[in-house]
Amino acid sequence: MKLLEHGAYLLNGTEIIPDTPEGEALLEQKTGRKPDKEQARKQTIAYGILEKHNTSGDMDQLKIKFDKLVSHDITYVGIIQTARASGLEKFPLPYVLTNCHNSLCAVGGTINEDDHMFGLTCAQKFGGIYVPPHQAVIHQFAREMMAECGGMILGSDSHTRYGALGTMAVGEGGGELAKQLLGRTYDVARPEVVGIYLTGSPVPGVGPQDVALAIIGAVFGNGYVKNKVMEFVGPGVANLSAEFRIGIDVMTTETTCLSSIWCTDEKVREFYEIHGRAGDYHQLQPGSQAYYDGMIELDLSQIRPMIAMPFHPSNVYTIDEVNANLGDILDDVAKRAQVSFNGQVDVDLRSKIIGGRFYVDQGIIAGCAGGGFENICAAADILRSRDIGNDKFTFSVYPASMPIYMELIKNGAAADLTAAGTVLKTAFCGPCFGAGDTPANGAFSIRHTTRNFPNREGSKVQDGQISCVALMDARSVAATAANQGFLTSAADMADIQYRGPRYYFDGSIYEKRVYNGVGDPHPETEIQFGPNIKDWPAMSALGENLLLKVVSEIHDPVTTTDELIPSGETSSFRSNPLGLAEFALSRKDPAYVGRAKEVREIEEVRAAGEHPCHSGVKLQDEFTKTAGIIKQQFPDFNRNNIVIGSTIYAVKPGDGSAREQAASCQKVLGGWANIAREYATKRYRSNLINWGMLPFLFPDEDLPFANGDYIYVPAIRRAIEEKLSQIPAYVVKEDGLVPFTLGMGPLTEDERQIILDGCLINFYRE
Repeated sequence: MKLLEHGAYLLNGTEIIPDTPEGEALLEQKTGRKPDKEQARKQTIAYGILEKHNTSGDMDQLKIKFDKLVSHDITYVGIIQTARASGLEKFPLPYVLTNCHNSLCAVGGTINEDDHMFGLTCAQKFGGIYVPPHQAVIHQFAREMMAECGGMILGSDSHTRYGALGTMAVGEGGGELAKQLLGRTYDVARPEVVGIYLTGSPVPGVGPQDVALAIIGAVFGNGYVKNKVMEFVGPGVANLSAEFRIGIDVMTTETTCLSSIWCTDEKVREFYEIHGRAGDYHQLQPGSQAYYDGMIELDLSQIRPMIAMPFHPSNVYTIDEVNANLGDILDDVAKRAQVSFNGQVDVDLRSKIIGGRFYVDQGIIAGCAGGGFENICAAADILRSRDIGNDKFTFSVYPASMPIYMELIKNGAAADLTAAGTVLKTAFCGPCFGAGDTPANGAFSIRHTTRNFPNREGSKVQDGQISCVALMDARSVAATAANQGFLTSAADMADIQYRGPRYYFDGSIYEKRVYNGVGDPHPETEIQFGPNIKDWPAMSALGENLLLKVVSEIHDPVTTTDELIPSGETSSFRSNPLGLAEFALSRKDPAYVGRAKEVREIEEVRAAGEHPCHSGVKLQDEFTKTAGIIKQQFPDFNRNNIVIGSTIYAVKPGDGSAREQAASCQKVLGGWANIAREYATKRYRSNLINWGMLPFLFPDEDLPFANGDYIYVPAIRRAIEEKLSQIPAYVVKEDGLVPFTLGMGPLTEDERQIILDGCLINFYRE
């Protein structure tokens, strides 16, 4: 794999010419005219789709209106509640509500099924599509029924990626979907486009997850595609089936790119025809002279079966490397665990080396990444006439939709898997986020799913529970299962005959079970609420001045949204803002919630018109002392011209899920800001803004403040109104105020007003 240092021109889809003086001279020689970079930028597939959906008239500052929306049962309640509070009357575009995350309805009593009934009645009332539990995971339903070449889909799940089918899709926090429901736009500076130029063909035993992990390993750490669009081109694309492309594409989220798009061809046409939607196919190809802001050259024939070791999809090796260097690599995992879990638990994986081989406890193939038809059929080919044994090792397969499950039954693959000892389960995203097939304490799981972040497999470090997850392709997971738990590369299974059966889509189950009310709202329908579904609490506007208390300080290189608000069983409370907030940072900084509540309490006293210095709350004396120090330099400081809130510091927060709750939980606990060296993803920064949180930047490693300090930001409201990028602030110390400067990245006019109003809901009310 080769990452070009500069941008590049793609000539006639087959020749890469670097953006260098020599390259431009060569391009002029070949075409007979001087290169025009701006015109060449317009010849990417991505530019054409963005231009079609942009409403601003300015291709540098986009205002996108999407064609369709998709959400699942962890996110749609909050989105609809936000939109309802802002005046929603009907869904103005097709909106799919799937139920593939909180499908286990025994968790949390009636909570999950209450959310499902809320979703069904909202689909009926506002004119949406409701997919019942166990029918399809969100992204498989979107691929089968919603994607279209040249279209754009916005989803409230980070793995909203349908680029392999010619649809540019973006995963964002719920606030961005609420904007679309209310007729607003998705505002973003035009993203750069990076070409992924594929050549060659994968060797037997290599699957889409192997290719994806190789790409992630090459680009995550250096930010090569961060917040950009990845555009897949080159002759190697034609050597991949549509499903293989889909399997690579869905994992582009883990590179931190904004979106993805692929050129389309007859194999994609066939996908649409199989699914009864031939009219949604259009050929997409870059123009004869397209310019890319970066270029990755990848020879598919050089990829070998890969494994992403704990605790991130970018921690990649070939399986052969792991087997050859077990001791060193397992020791590295143990060191990473000390960082990820703050030294609270020890991870010892050397005990899993048996006779020089690495023994794993569990295999999983599931979800939007692993649960595709071709992946599961390949696994069945590997396991045919073999068995997984009767020791600790277990193996579960979750087809991504009921139509896939039906075809696996019809073609015999389900029987082959079952005969080998595999457990087949229904469409469910649980193994991807810690709500299904949780391993035993100390166990090691290999999974063809999307993520292996800390806690994704259900660990509760505060209770001494820890297990580890590695990501692999379905083929190597099945090869390991065939060897009864000993880590095995599928490339080593030389005697396997991959049958490659044809897929026949039977959509009748959707016709019978999925409610489709697009264009047919029934406003008389009463929304069905459960006792756990709560409205968002009232939130105030940004004050003239801001007093912040630092209540958590995180120095990990990257902080995931799973660490900001855990997934797993906490997902049942995602319809209850205050209930869910009790879990914020619970597995990273258990003291955070208590500290944040103490700050919120004093702000509630102030907002009620009482004097915090005489309130009797826990922080009364601390606030009185802090106020006295501030008044020495700012004598006009008083309770009527400030707002008091908490903040956290993290080096690079927001990698991972699109879940808005990573920000909203901080907000309902009284948070007013994050301070970071940088933000891992656009979507997390957008979530902060939509909840009225200031996305401050402080790039230096040496911090002028520490956990427990107060930070005074005078004239913050004016700074936002006047579009300041550098904002004066002060750390309150015993002997006075210590000045420093907080950065503020670019904000759109709407984002600026959302922060001033205090949150997106207030913005719409105004």
